[in-house]
This record gives sequence, structure tokens and C-alpha cells, in this order.
Amino acid sequence: MTAAERLLEYVKISTDSAEGVAKSPTTERQWDLARRLQAEMEQLGLDRVRLGENCTVYGELPATPGYEEVQPVGFLAHMDTAPAFSGEGVRPQVIENYDGGTLALGTSGLALDPTRFPHLPRLRGKTLITTDGTTLLGADDKAGIAEILTMLERLIEQKLPHGRVAVAFTPDEEVGLGAHGVDLDWMKTPVAYTVDGGAVGELEYETFNAAAAEVTIEGVSVHPGSAKGIMRNALLVAMEFNALLPGEIPANTEGYEGFYHLDRMSGNVARATLGYILRDHDRAKFESRKQTVEQAVRAINEKYGEGTARAEISDTYYNMEEKIRPHFYLIERAKAAMEKLGVEPVVSPVRGGTDGSILSFRGMPCPNLCTGGYGFHGPWEHITAEDMETCVKILMGIVAEFAAAK
Repeated sequence: MTAAERLLEYVKISTDSAEGVAKSPTTERQWDLARRLQAEMEQLGLDRVRLGENCTVYGELPATPGYEEVQPVGFLAHMDTAPAFSGEGVRPQVIENYDGGTLALGTSGLALDPTRFPHLPRLRGKTLITTDGTTLLGADDKAGIAEILTMLERLIEQKLPHGRVAVAFTPDEEVGLGAHGVDLDWMKTPVAYTVDGGAVGELEYETFNAAAAEVTIEGVSVHPGSAKGIMRNALLVAMEFNALLPGEIPANTEGYEGFYHLDRMSGNVARATLGYILRDHDRAKFESRKQTVEQAVRAINEKYGEGTARAEISDTYYNMEEKIRPHFYLIERAKAAMEKLGVEPVVSPVRGGTDGSILSFRGMPCPNLCTGGYGFHGPWEHITAEDMETCVKILMGIVAEFAAAK
């Protein structure tokens, strides 16, 4: 079975995760895909196949004879799709020999357009897989799962020499919970890769440092007819608070530039809440961003009285570069695997995070590899069968690089 064929089967299973749920998995539907993957790994003949209590699926391909001393390597991908856009009832379009031009997404009124996605002409002649415009596709990260399992199947069928390979498929990556539940004692791999990136050739080992800031504004609500000198409109104060922050927002930043992102806002005259995510690749600048939020809180309280504003700031994950650097052979081996296929490695910072961020700080350095997909988290998500095939070959090449280093 090809990776694309696997993907088309997996996207039929809805696996949206959910924000604000304390347990993992955050949605019961993720068990449906987990059980499917468990059965598939058993059919492939993998060892130690296991479905954990938190919905993580594990499997192991033992080393071929004579390669038992090769350093083991792990590969991970996540089962859930982003809760920001529906993954229920996905109806993918498969366009063979795509012409590289504008493509209608079903009858949704949406279209893939090269003016928005300038890489589309480079996909000309390939088999393009898209949404119908009403859901996301789920290639993030079911493509990664499909590519990992296809890689394992090929290693078995072709009897290629390799060291021990362990895999894990996690829930709840999109809400930042899945990697915390990975059983590293079971994995027994000193290093690993997540397969959760974009275009072919992407290789990532730098992520943002990330924090969440929950800002609460307390107002004073009275009848507007007798409000003079008494009312303090929390909504207006919240707008004033936001104006105190620098204009470094996602729409104005790129590359290594960090940002303050107002992700949600709600409330009324009496109380308003603002939810921010704070991001920066540089740790010192990251800490400075948190201090800027606290300074804005103090400014509001100095103007309107103590207790008007408060902020709860919590770190989410950190830049995994500091954990990858001492194990930079991970990057060199991935580059070598790509270059042997004629793929140019594109090393760039992740403007976000991956499960690899958390896993790296838990003690298993874990850079991120490409899946071949584009337009994640929305109706414009798309991928090609040919690029998925290339990603499978990259994974096989990495395993071969580890075997060659014995």
C-alpha cells in the first residue's frame, strides 16, 4: 500500500482534538484511529505493538541480524487534527496530472489559487489530494503516520538492513498535550524524529519558545444613564491594554521574529478576558515578552486602580535547538538522506512548536521532518502522492544512514 492510499483511508476517521480538556485524549474519537493503527501494525508484524492508556500507539521493528548494535531511532507523528477547523466528514478530492493552476474545492466556492499559494505550479503533473472546501484534510499529521508505516512496510518487504526502529503515534499534539504522555522507557531510543512538517526538504530543529498569557480585566458595571464617574467598561480597558503591547503580531512578522498574538477575547462591561500566545526563538527576548505583558498590567492598574488587570502567564514549550545541537548528527543524517535522493534540504525555524519540542526537553532529542503537505489547519490543505512517496524514501534513507554508522 502506498502512503497516499493510507492517507485517504485515515482521513475518513475524524480525530479533532479539543481545547480546554484536562485529560488526554481530549476527544474519544481519537481512539478510533488509534485502534485502526494498532491493528495495522500487528498485521505488518511489528513487535511490542501497544495501545497506551492515553491513546498513544506504539510499535517496534527489531534490528536485522548483525545490526543489533546500531543506535536505535524513533519516528513519531500525531493522530489528531486541529480543532480550529472541522475534520468531520472529510471528502478528499484526488486530481491526477494536476495542471498547476486554479482548482475549485468542490462546490464550496473556495479554490486553490497560485496567487495565494505560489508553489502550486511546481506541483504540475502530480496527483494532488485536496479538501472539498468544507473541512480540513488531515494531512497534518495523518500524512506523517502514513509515511512512517509505509517506510516500515518497505523495510520489511525489501529486507533492508537496519537497526531497531521504534514508532509512536500520539493524540492531542494540536493542543499541546500528546508528547507529555509518550512512554520514553518503552521507546528506548536515545533520539527520534517527528514527521510533522511541510514541503519536501523541510528539516527543522529550531522552534519558538512559547507561553500562554490569560489577562483578566475587572470593570464596574452600572446603568449607562447614571454611569458618569462610576462605570469602568472592562471591554474598553481591554482594548487599551492590547494597545500597550508592541505591534509585533503574526501578520507582521516572519522568520526568527517573535510576536504577541491575541488569540481570543470575550467579556462584557463587568469583566473581559484576553488570551494571548507569546512566541520568540530567542530565550532572552521570550522572557522580555512576558515582562512586557506584566508591565502593561501594572500600567493599567496604576491608571484605574490595583486589581483592575491581572495576568496569568505559563510557559508551554521551549526552543528545542539547545537539545538538538549536542546531537547534530541527527540533522546531518537527515540531510544526507535527502541529498542522495536529489532533494535539497531546507533548514528553517519552525514558527510554532512540535511534539519534538517537548520530547527533546524530556530527554529524547527530536527534530522535525517534512510530510510534503501545504496549507495545514484549514480548507486549503493539500498534498501530492508523489511528494509523500519522496518523504517515505527520506525516512528509509535516514534509517540507512543510522545503519551505515554502526
